[in-house]
Amino acid sequence: MTRPDRPVLIDVPIALRWRDLDAFNHVNNSTFMTYLEEARLLWFSRLDGSWLTDSHAPVVAAININYRAQLAWPRQISVQLHCERLGTTSLTLSHRIVDAADRGKTYSDGNVVLVWIEPSSGKPVPLPEAIRRACQ
Repeated sequence: MTRPDRPVLIDVPIALRWRDLDAFNHVNNSTFMTYLEEARLLWFSRLDGSWLTDSHAPVVAAININYRAQLAWPRQISVQLHCERLGTTSLTLSHRIVDAADRGKTYSDGNVVLVWIEPSSGKPVPLPEAIRRACQ
């Protein structure tokens, strides 16, 4: 779950699309992961320094999503990321998806563990300095 004692790393507004809905007319559970990925990549792109090179890249090691309320179109949401844990080779980001107009309305929360690896070997490597700086 999100850590209110930690600063928000990024707060990304997203407009739901009709194609995000499933047969039950609400946002499909897998689409929540797409929203989280979009927020992470936007955060990465704004870092001062490299987070992805030929020698290091992040992979998702675990993801936890608690679905708190159904999400239907039309809607504006906001994806908030916090640093939950900063390890040697891994980073745990907590996340919340909230209503953009009513921040008290939470649609989901949880966390994702990212591990930085050397792509050629698949072995863990130390977190990039850009990640460390952004989370401290």
